[in-house]
Amino acid sequence: PWLLYATGLQMCEQWQLSPRETRLALKNLYEALSKGILKVMSKMGISTVSSYRNAALFDIVGLSREVVADCFPDSATLLPGLNYADLEARIVRNHDRMFRKSHMLPVYPLAVGSATRDNPGGEYHDFHSKVITTLHHYAGTLQRDDYLKFRRLIEGRGERFVRDFFTWNSPQPPIPLEEVAPVEAITRRFDSAAMSLGSISPEAHEALAEAMYILGGSSNSGEGGEDPARLKSIRNSKIKQIASGRFGVTTAYLRSAEEIQIKVAQGAKPGEGGQLPGEKVTPLIASLRYTIPGVTLISPPPHHDIYSIEDLAQLIFDLKQVNPQARISVKLVSTAGVGTIAAGVAKCYADRIVISGCEGGTGAAPQSSIKFSGNPWELGLSEANQSLKGNQLRDLVQLQTDGGLKIGRDVVKAAMLGAEYYGFGTVLLVMLGCKLLRVCHLNRCTVGVATQDPMLRGHFVGTVDKVVSYLRHVAEDIREILAELGFRSLDEVIGRTDLLRVSDSPQSGRFDFSAVLHRVEGPNLQARRNDPFDKNAFERGILDEVMAVIRNPQEEVVVERTISNVHRSVGALISGEIARFYGDEGLPKEAITLRLTGVAGQSLGAFLTHGVSIFLDGVANDYVGKGMHSGRIVVTPRGYREGTAAIGNTCLYGATGGKLFAAGMAGERFAVRNSGALAVVEGTGDHACEYMTGGTVVILGETGINFGAGMTGGAAFIYDRNKTFIDNLNGELVAARRIDVDDDNEGKLYLKKILVSYHNRTRSPKARFLLDSFREELAFFWMVTPKDMRAPLNPKEGN
Repeated sequence: PWLLYATGLQMCEQWQLSPRETRLALKNLYEALSKGILKVMSKMGISTVSSYRNAALFDIVGLSREVVADCFPDSATLLPGLNYADLEARIVRNHDRMFRKSHMLPVYPLAVGSATRDNPGGEYHDFHSKVITTLHHYAGTLQRDDYLKFRRLIEGRGERFVRDFFTWNSPQPPIPLEEVAPVEAITRRFDSAAMSLGSISPEAHEALAEAMYILGGSSNSGEGGEDPARLKSIRNSKIKQIASGRFGVTTAYLRSAEEIQIKVAQGAKPGEGGQLPGEKVTPLIASLRYTIPGVTLISPPPHHDIYSIEDLAQLIFDLKQVNPQARISVKLVSTAGVGTIAAGVAKCYADRIVISGCEGGTGAAPQSSIKFSGNPWELGLSEANQSLKGNQLRDLVQLQTDGGLKIGRDVVKAAMLGAEYYGFGTVLLVMLGCKLLRVCHLNRCTVGVATQDPMLRGHFVGTVDKVVSYLRHVAEDIREILAELGFRSLDEVIGRTDLLRVSDSPQSGRFDFSAVLHRVEGPNLQARRNDPFDKNAFERGILDEVMAVIRNPQEEVVVERTISNVHRSVGALISGEIARFYGDEGLPKEAITLRLTGVAGQSLGAFLTHGVSIFLDGVANDYVGKGMHSGRIVVTPRGYREGTAAIGNTCLYGATGGKLFAAGMAGERFAVRNSGALAVVEGTGDHACEYMTGGTVVILGETGINFGAGMTGGAAFIYDRNKTFIDNLNGELVAARRIDVDDDNEGKLYLKKILVSYHNRTRSPKARFLLDSFREELAFFWMVTPKDMRAPLNPKEGN
């Protein structure tokens, strides 16, 4: 970027900076550019700059085919539109505005930008100050007339979004309003968008859950868990989200859901993970997420158990075992090719697919993501609907959309483009008092909506009635539109793009909406269940044997089976039944013991709970102990040799408790996002203990590279006989120290206690050797803990 460097150097000369200051300024330019490239590469899953070059990692919206062919060859435009003349007119207009139609430099400073805040004459914001003021006034009165003032503001915004270019095209005559489905039939289709307890205050989170319960709709817990006291009340979120961080995901949490949503991506920031600042991690939030108060929590960008469509099918299968009654939904973002992805998701036996648009999203997302990431939901929803129909899959799944929905007109247009369910997010927070101050990430929300500060939460003025009233009035809008168009229910217009036509405005003529409004013949609604082909007969047979013990936990039972790699998720079905009766407390003792022989399939012991022990004489595939909350898993390969692989990749992902002993090597990403489990293995692949926030991991052998990346809690002991570990350690957040020092008796005793327990369960020769030579071999152990963590150990094992 020679021009940028030359401009920077010229500015340094104008400011008369010293040579040292000039070098620092140019270095800042370099670092800013590098961070931007690395961020995009990370979002898109690219590891090297050579793969980034000419990769065309963008979706094109609103440029004509001529411009795309000239400037972006081998790319396609999702919505053909502006040509060179249109672009020139925009450039000239902005230039004139900048230089005030003069050939001289402006006398006044640059106008205040409007990229993030609403400023008169600047970039349009749908939540501009007048909209917020009007909505708050309505929240104070809850009168229909005041809601209509808000609706008129939204309807009068002009052609700001794709849906605004469409108008009604119904051949039916109007019908009386009394013949249209009642409000209650419509509000059942509404969801409150996923906002975690932690990102918003308990008061706001509970108000949304109770309001949606009253309406018959569903509230979404977001990622971060939920207070167990709410799980059997009207403040229970019907939708429980499972995201990349797996924060707060326990067996009882999943069992309490009517719907479990796998968040693959988020409309406001596709390709990115999340981060909850330490200031918002109060003792309550930390307890629900199984972390430490005051420590920043990081959600990784990807799900580390989803690297292929088959992996997604496995996670859906896991969840359908732990909670057979729940719907499983998968949240995608509107992007080019989302139709192909949606078809794959349907083939993975999901029950609902959510298409999230770029207009919605959190105020805590990075500004660059809010402004430049994601596509309108109209494009993704239309593509997904057409793809599902074209692949004869539409009748197997429900379609939902969210992202900037505000009034009934938005919902009806979403229905005509294929959506059966509709999510509302930011607008509900505004009803609860949000002023869009955009300080969600700073814990300084002055109205108590997006803060955990007790004093600021005292300013919260939101009530359940405000959310209920707003969504009822939106449903009334929908009824009026349906009556005007001559239809009696939303079911009659879902997928009917023929009921929309492009408006006759001059602006609409610049765009080609034919792909969006294209209609594929076929069913428009889900008509049958999407049950997996694998009925899990293996574990259902075990469940029949142990059900009496689950009902009467004073008894004990031992079940012996030969297992093969087609038997997946063993332990999840039993644990889900235990959670149904006893919640996360599980059984009072280890009442159920499974003794298995052979090669276990994926997800052995997934979401295991207290009272269940699994002993495997053999080896296991990927995801052992995924999400386990308690219980015990012991894996002992036959014919022990040092270096034998015992378990596969991504084991203990998101575990919140329990013990895993494997007398052999583990694969990559071992104990990623571990929040409380105690584990012992004899070596790992790359990326072990990544994003770990709690628990204890003991590795009696070599590790791969990037150990402890993003680790903010817990402790790890590494046996480093070959002195290679420090080269593999990611030292950004963690530090390694020796424990064979006089002042660390606690660490020595704790490690020895774990080794004794491990040897008793596995009879590992390596553990026996280390115990016999403990004093000498202690010198080869490292203890890894986060740098800002002073008291890493707790006498309670695994905590």
